[in-house]
Amino acid sequence: MPVLNELFVYPVKSCAGISLPRATLLDTGLEYDRHWMVTDPAGAMFTQRTHPRMALIRTAFDGGDLVIDAPGMPTLRTPLCAEALADARAIRATVWRDTVDALDTGEDAARWFSEFMDTSARLVRFAPSSRRDVSDEWTAPHSTHTRFADQFPLLVVGQASLDDLNARLSIKGAPGIAANRFRPNLVIGGLDAYEEDFIGDMHVRVPGRAVRLRLVKLCTRCPIPSIDQGTGAHDPSWPHEPLDTMSAYRGSDQFDGALTFGKNAIILEGEGVALEVGQDVEAEIDF
Repeated sequence: MPVLNELFVYPVKSCAGISLPRATLLDTGLEYDRHWMVTDPAGAMFTQRTHPRMALIRTAFDGGDLVIDAPGMPTLRTPLCAEALADARAIRATVWRDTVDALDTGEDAARWFSEFMDTSARLVRFAPSSRRDVSDEWTAPHSTHTRFADQFPLLVVGQASLDDLNARLSIKGAPGIAANRFRPNLVIGGLDAYEEDFIGDMHVRVPGRAVRLRLVKLCTRCPIPSIDQGTGAHDPSWPHEPLDTMSAYRGSDQFDGALTFGKNAIILEGEGVALEVGQDVEAEIDF
């Protein structure tokens, strides 16, 4: 029986994630996942694609605060409750082709991120009144939305797929990599390698509640998996791994040869349910 092995949230887009034993499922994804984003003064997003040291920015939950730390920097706090920013300056924030309403978290946060990233930066919070719809090209007939995630509410990765990739890296003499290179929300054990590619609906067994996810689109990979999330840089000995290894077997004809790993998902049932590591999962192959 497949099982939920790990849960991750990434409160600030493109910064370090948090491994959690338990997380609440919302219709936009896991609670607090990508609710914040670092932007330039005009509201355009920053990511590890251009600022790999963002991997070194760590987040944690402490009471009613999101706690933010990075090497050589003082601890920064910002409230988890968006209503605490009711008087904050409104800003229009752009994530890929979407521009949405956001709340500027203030000058202290701006100075903190500007100093660490060595460029003028702001920390913004997705406005509760805003909505960012997911393209119905992949979700129809269902309508769904997300926050500052790249495209979809959830990313699902199979543990066996990661194990297979690490076995291939080992054959080359390259070091293995952790799941955080791919920034998944759910890591599922008990599947065959890459079986998630063919799954349609996934049910998480929560007593008394229905939780149904639909895996809708293979996740095409950008260069971020080649960034060591512990150092915020490429491995000097293996700067293009794991993408070099993946190029031999993970190119997708469906996406013009782009490399894929993991599958994006939307939430069909289960808003408000707590997912927990160790819960059983039922997966339906989509024929």
